[in-house]
Amino acid sequence: MFANYLIGLREGLEASLVVCILVAYLVKTDNRKALAPVWFGVGIAVAVALAFGAALQFGTQELTFEAQELIGGSLSIVAVGLVTWMVFWMRRTARHLKAELHGKLDAALSMGTGALVATAFLAVGREGIETSLFVWRSVDAADDGWRPLAGCLLGLLTAVVMGWLFYRGALRINLAKFFQWTGGMLVVVAAGVLAYGVHDLQEARFLGGLADKAFDISDSYPPDTWHATLLKGIFNFQPDPTVLQVVVWALYLIPTLVFFLMPVRSSSRTEEKPAAATGAETPAVGEQG
Repeated sequence: MFANYLIGLREGLEASLVVCILVAYLVKTDNRKALAPVWFGVGIAVAVALAFGAALQFGTQELTFEAQELIGGSLSIVAVGLVTWMVFWMRRTARHLKAELHGKLDAALSMGTGALVATAFLAVGREGIETSLFVWRSVDAADDGWRPLAGCLLGLLTAVVMGWLFYRGALRINLAKFFQWTGGMLVVVAAGVLAYGVHDLQEARFLGGLADKAFDISDSYPPDTWHATLLKGIFNFQPDPTVLQVVVWALYLIPTLVFFLMPVRSSSRTEEKPAAATGAETPAVGEQG
């Protein structure tokens, strides 16, 4: 549940920040009439994410066990790739999020309503699809699917509240540090999802080595204890992983964490962007609209 709360919080906060900066910019520059296309784009993105999640959940139920495992394992790897790209992208751009959106907003305003809808849709839709994919894997792997879903919904709700507080100026945190810490935790979570996906591919007979166990503590590992639930929820830990699972987990986790924890090189390109052509400054996140 905690891992899915973290997914919902981080992905939702990214989308919330983008939307609150969009709204604050339009209000600050007296373009309130452009708010309707923004909310329309957000609505379309949410609908697409929900439809994607429903298609994953109900579209695979009639397949054979091997086909389900093959699709599940493949989508796990895709989800890990998306999340890994996302955490590195946000690590690099969190310090300059407002500056990057500044240029995109100027271009969207000059192109009209359709561009504003597309900007809002892409900002929310990407995170929504990533969240649907990641949470679907957790629900599919869990014995009680409501826990991962509830964790994700709580995370998304927290993100929406935080986005609103940022907009009202009631909340100020160091976003670069926030995304660094949550990104590091997500890399650990992603490593577990990757290992679980490899196990699915082994069960689908797409990969070999299903009988080659790295260790097996099933007899002394009661799955209903609090620590077992915690390890399963955060790390996707299983008491009898295969050798291939452990190798893939380590080969992903160690170098990814090393690269993620390296200092970010400062880039002057985004810092030197001029103000908008209208002469209005982009409002800071947390500035009163």
